[in-house]
Amino acid sequence: MARKPLEGAPLAWMTVALAMATFMQVLDSTIANVAIPTIAGNLGASNSQGTWVITSFGVANAISIPITGWLAKRIGEVRLFLWATGLFAVASWLCGISSSLEMLIFFRVIQGVVAGPLIPLSQSLLLNNYPPAKRSTALALWSMTVIVAPICGPILGGYISDNYHWGWIFFINIPIGIVVVLLTLKTLKGRETETQIRPIDTIGLVLLVVGIGCLQIMLDRGKELDWFSSPEIITLTIVAVVALSFLIVWELTDDHPIVDLSLFKSRNFTIGTLSISLAYMLYFGSIVLLPQLLQEVFGYTATWAGLASAPVGILPVVMSPIIGRFAHRLDMRWLVTFSFIMYSVCFYWRAYTFEPGMGFGASAWPQFIQGFAVGCFFMPLITITLSGLPPSRMAAASSLSNFTRTLAGSIGTSITTTMWTDRESLHHTHMTESITPFNPVATQAYSQLQGMGMSQQQASGWIARQITDQGLIISANEIFWAAGGVFIILLVVVWFARAPFTAGGEGGGAH
Repeated sequence: MARKPLEGAPLAWMTVALAMATFMQVLDSTIANVAIPTIAGNLGASNSQGTWVITSFGVANAISIPITGWLAKRIGEVRLFLWATGLFAVASWLCGISSSLEMLIFFRVIQGVVAGPLIPLSQSLLLNNYPPAKRSTALALWSMTVIVAPICGPILGGYISDNYHWGWIFFINIPIGIVVVLLTLKTLKGRETETQIRPIDTIGLVLLVVGIGCLQIMLDRGKELDWFSSPEIITLTIVAVVALSFLIVWELTDDHPIVDLSLFKSRNFTIGTLSISLAYMLYFGSIVLLPQLLQEVFGYTATWAGLASAPVGILPVVMSPIIGRFAHRLDMRWLVTFSFIMYSVCFYWRAYTFEPGMGFGASAWPQFIQGFAVGCFFMPLITITLSGLPPSRMAAASSLSNFTRTLAGSIGTSITTTMWTDRESLHHTHMTESITPFNPVATQAYSQLQGMGMSQQQASGWIARQITDQGLIISANEIFWAAGGVFIILLVVVWFARAPFTAGGEGGGAH
């Protein structure tokens, strides 16, 4: 039986609670980016090991998304939302008090698992309790929190890292979580969804966890263990390939698959999911790389690295309501085309302007202009992904699309940071080879430095540092070039989607 929608103050407070839960989850996926050097240094780890703090959360989050639908049917959406929020706050506290990298990663995995239901359930509860005429407004308000959180994340993360213990990056979730639980209990009490006992695809879930888990560990540890010269990496790769191969076969034949791969029979779903996942992989990889580059090479504090990263969210805040209002008149492929062109422009812009001695504006302006790309990215691509599917398959399609996108973000982080340091090592070796007594440029540099009062050893150290910085900048620029090229290819791919794109309904842009 359909319940009467909420109205007045209860409706407003419910909107605040669901928006805050979404804000908390999205914030947590970006707030640690600028703090990686601080966390890694404090826990005695390298920066590349520090990125596991991000990838462990992303993978655990991705794996838990497909079982959200089953859990919601089993225990009810409101109850699951309350449990997920409460456990997220507890896991955040445990992350904040961690005294080693292993301990922090373990609790980040738990945090990622319990965070999985927050975004899908906040969307579902919002739509189910709003008057139908106001649902588009509700989704616009909800979308704003998804856009604003990535602006606040780097700034908050940077400020906390510079002025307080990094644990406060996680502790700030606790009061938010408490407020969300109290407001949800007040506004959604007695509005629990119907529950039913449905079978769960246990074999599929185990294969998913083993396959994706081994794949991510292989990507994270590969560089450290010299890739396939390590028996551990070879073993992880074989297990990942075998588990994922069996998963595909099993999911295509099971009656209640945890991941409904038959959705890929829909052309628009396949093209939309492929485009959003690859694009998000490149985008998320770059927003993890950028703060590390600014701190390691250009000497930015975490706060200033956060401020340089944050402008990407300004334009989407302005554009989202406008795009939402006129979207029904537009061909989504044109919006995505504009988005991918702007992504390419901004990546090539960075590749041209990132050089030693560049000012704050050289990093902040491409981030600001990239806001055009972000503003025309999520809603049009998800609308394409869900178009043409019957309402009964919308939840499964949204879940699978979210799963692939979230997983792609974690894989993108691992690949980007690995390429960055590997290419730096290569460039460092090439540039060091030219530092010989027979190179007049090298001998002149040594004599100038010694003329400034440096010893031979100090001069060698200074030159080595400059070579490392140059190598890091060049390798970052190569990644920017490659990313720009992939976006140009995706530009062509998205036009294979078939119009019209209205079948997903207004909810299509919100998942």
